[in-house]
Amino acid sequence: MNLKLRHLIIFILLLILSACGTNQQSKENTDEQSSGQSKDKSEVIVIDNNGFTQEFTEAPTRAISLNQHVTEIMLALGLEDSMIGTAYLDDEIYEPLQEAYEKIPVISDQYPSKEQVIALEPDFLYGGWSSAFDEKTIASQEELLELGIHSYLQTSSTMVAPKLEDIYNDIRNIAAIFRVEERGEQLIEEMNTDIAEITGQLPEVDKELPVLVFDSGETDIFTASQNFMNELITLAGGVNIFGDIEGNWTTVSKEEAVDKAPEVIVVVDYGSTTAQEKINFIKSDPALSTTPAAKNNRFVVLPLSAASEGVRVAEAIEILAKGFYPEYFN
Repeated sequence: MNLKLRHLIIFILLLILSACGTNQQSKENTDEQSSGQSKDKSEVIVIDNNGFTQEFTEAPTRAISLNQHVTEIMLALGLEDSMIGTAYLDDEIYEPLQEAYEKIPVISDQYPSKEQVIALEPDFLYGGWSSAFDEKTIASQEELLELGIHSYLQTSSTMVAPKLEDIYNDIRNIAAIFRVEERGEQLIEEMNTDIAEITGQLPEVDKELPVLVFDSGETDIFTASQNFMNELITLAGGVNIFGDIEGNWTTVSKEEAVDKAPEVIVVVDYGSTTAQEKINFIKSDPALSTTPAAKNNRFVVLPLSAASEGVRVAEAIEILAKGFYPEYFN
């Protein structure tokens, strides 16, 4: 075999080997993308969570979610295999996530004790409300970190006047912590699509639709001011009559509510008092029964789990929009 022929054969073999390597790399990239996993799992993820900074050198594998709306975020990101427990279910889990939810042990009807948590040896706790990391319930985030347990508190659930983007920031942070950033972006895209489909059916109106949120209360009314329900009502084409009061929740007198003449009352459904019991109270109350909403029997029941800062935004907007403008929805 002459020298030129030998060089040609070697060159062809190198091309074949290079192509095989490229195909293998392409397959690895495709597999990685389909699983939604991040490429560099060794990267240190630094998260500033409400002023508390933590470094995550690897994705948690023994996580516990402590409130329903954050449980649903984890399940929507496909993280059930990284979870060893959930707690504090407000009502029925979001139906598309039910099957995944059933795979995970429920460790407590409300918050588990510090002793229960430590015994399970978790490496991550995810709280939806500030009460999750109160020393009277489990422990502060600082103490948990001293015990070797990372944590995350849903920022959008603890701030005043949260917007959609604040929920998306939480989803992105959780996706980064668990190295599933692509799943996070896909989830956000799906949520945006679903929201656009609902809001696209809303009518153009000349007059604002005044809405009262009734959480609870017999003497006075505990209602939403600038919490996420305020944003949900706006997205659904209504106006929260107490949305101009600073803070997330406020207590108002019945007279104040009557003066605002709400045309729709949103009843928050949770706890031992049923939504129907709340409606019956409003319709029988001498003051509240005089509102246009009560007179016309215009009540919308919104589950607390759907109203929280989680993955059920489109569902909540749809419930509200159908109650506000039923003639525009099938």
